Amino acid sequence: MDLAVGARRLIIVMNHTTKEGEPRIVKKCTYPLTAVECVDLVVTDIAVIEVTKKGLVLKEVAPGWTPEEVQKVTEAKLIVAPDCHEIEL
Repeated sequence: MDLAVGARRLIIVMNHTTKEGEPRIVKKCTYPLTAVECVDLVVTDIAVIEVTKKGLVLKEVAPGWTPEEVQKVTEAKLIVAPDCHEIEL
């Protein structure tokens, strides 16, 4: 975790939900934290979310998804960016 704390920019890439369909992006972590407030961006299979001081900002959604559908599978509250758009490759 020393690498995470010392990183200039930390991007997390993960599945948005568990195999059972439960949210992985939650309001509060249940695991012990070793690197606090060090993530800048979360990229999942359905969304790109920026971590800011104001909260989690939904920047992009996968093709076929709406911001509302992404929020339904995300426990934490998302702030939809005014320029939120479909992910472009």
